[in-house]
Amino acid sequence: MKDEFDLLLALDDSEIDLAEAALIIARDEYPELSVTNYLEKIDQFAIDVAARLEQDSDAETIISTLNDYLFDEQGFSGNMDNYYDPRNSLLNDVIDRRSGIPISLSIIYLETGRRLGLDLEGVCFPGHFLVRFNVGQGSIILDPFFGGVSLSEDELEFRLSRLADHDPYETLEELLAPASNKSILERVLRNLRGIYMQNATHEKALNASNKILSLMPENAREYRLRGSIYQAMDCYSLALADFRRYLKLEPETEESERVRGDIIRLQSALQHLH
Repeated sequence: MKDEFDLLLALDDSEIDLAEAALIIARDEYPELSVTNYLEKIDQFAIDVAARLEQDSDAETIISTLNDYLFDEQGFSGNMDNYYDPRNSLLNDVIDRRSGIPISLSIIYLETGRRLGLDLEGVCFPGHFLVRFNVGQGSIILDPFFGGVSLSEDELEFRLSRLADHDPYETLEELLAPASNKSILERVLRNLRGIYMQNATHEKALNASNKILSLMPENAREYRLRGSIYQAMDCYSLALADFRRYLKLEPETEESERVRGDIIRLQSALQHLH
């Protein structure tokens, strides 16, 4: 029987409510969480902002009103003191604590704006998730982590220049392309999986990895990472299966030789166990 997350993934990407999906992810941590209650809170955000806008409000007024409401009145802010706290990626915690990371605050921003009928899209910008507000023939790039500030092309180029692993052949236009809902959910899950792996909470990391592979079943890197989680849990047969799947998808990469070495060691460990 399919669970809520799998049923949601069966929808067309445009039909996925990001807030609902993110709350379903948070239910792994909070089984009794009421998705409906939190969706109603986001609905109320939109109702409150709509009451402050005129029908013909221009883009600058809309952004200013939305920012004032979410970041000044409601108190949402980026958590710079404890950035890697998993609660920053769990949408119910973000709503309750009014604190999060770029992608979780962007989901609040996106879903509030979409309920207002705004043409907002997520942007998987390297290292820092952003929001794109499409207006007329152009777009405005916003950063909910820093209070919804709009970013100029020069500011975006400066941010890129500070990233050591940025691909210099990718243009700014390519990097600002709108992200699908499924790719946004994958990024939320990758953040959680990374935190759980770092904290050695393997079962939670495994659960997040399973969801990523439900979203992206041909993601070679995720099979390698899930294999390492299984290995840490002493589930050697399952780790072997994932490492072999990785090699089938990515037979000639720098990681491939290391994975082949892992396979040899796991096969030896299994022989000794039997």
